[in-house]
Amino acid sequence: MAGEGRREAAHTVTVRAPAERVYALVAGAEDWPRIFPPMVHVECAERAGRRDVIRVWAIADGTTRGCVARRVLTPERGCIRFRQEVPPPPLAYLGGRWIVEPVSPRSCRVRLLHEFRAVDDDPRQLARIVESVGRRARADLRALRHSAELGCHGDELLLSFEDTVRIGGSADDVYAFVREAQVWSERLPPVAGAALHEGPVRGRTACARDQAAGHGAGGGTAFSARVCFPPRRIVYKQTRLPALMSLHTGSWMFAQCAGTVTATSRHTVAVDPAGIGAVLGRGAGITQAKDVIRGLLGANSRMTLRSAKEYAEARCLR
Repeated sequence: MAGEGRREAAHTVTVRAPAERVYALVAGAEDWPRIFPPMVHVECAERAGRRDVIRVWAIADGTTRGCVARRVLTPERGCIRFRQEVPPPPLAYLGGRWIVEPVSPRSCRVRLLHEFRAVDDDPRQLARIVESVGRRARADLRALRHSAELGCHGDELLLSFEDTVRIGGSADDVYAFVREAQVWSERLPPVAGAALHEGPVRGRTACARDQAAGHGAGGGTAFSARVCFPPRRIVYKQTRLPALMSLHTGSWMFAQCAGTVTATSRHTVAVDPAGIGAVLGRGAGITQAKDVIRGLLGANSRMTLRSAKEYAEARCLR
């Protein structure tokens, strides 16, 4: 027992990948949205030697929630210690360690250890925490194993690109246009309907939209979790994916210089090989899937940016 009222939990998985690769995946927190499905956005707030402070936004119970965690990295021991600064109730404390131990040159064992305590040491809440921590730990280890074992092949499936439009007007207006997804159906012709749900903390939103179908890469109903940083940036992760993709994260960025705004849409996508044949036909491959995804997502982004340009420049003339 780690202390009065504090409990511990340990979960382990064996990964068919070198320990150095697996450790790097855990250490590189800013890439976690590519690895762990609940993660929407992670950024480093402070870094000093082997210590850092990371801000994490993740989906929990259908809501995008944020937290701040402190970490100590010890690569020579394959260890990363972590502790949430202010854990959400009913947690009074949450910390732990990632430990990556080599088994052979091509495999390793990953242990994920947690220490936690419930508010007022409530036994009913503690039972719920035990179940929740266990479920999340097992899911995280499965996701880490999957990503690590893909190795270089996983990199081949990734596609990142951006589109930029220059706008004469205010970054505040461009930001507002993109953020107000609930009225996209009135402003963007391909969008038949849209809804925006604001979470308990302003700026953490869930967005749903219905869009014209297109080769299993951009049509149907799309759900995204978004984190807003007014008035310069919106980041998101698509949580309901079309057949050609196993990952889609992105951002909208708005840089003001005098009376001009540089508005940029960025996408990172992972192709889902299992969906290629059904969507594009037998004989199609990863390169063709990337071309289709680039074309459709890029066209949607450029259409949104052009509409934002018209909106912001019209407001500038008033």
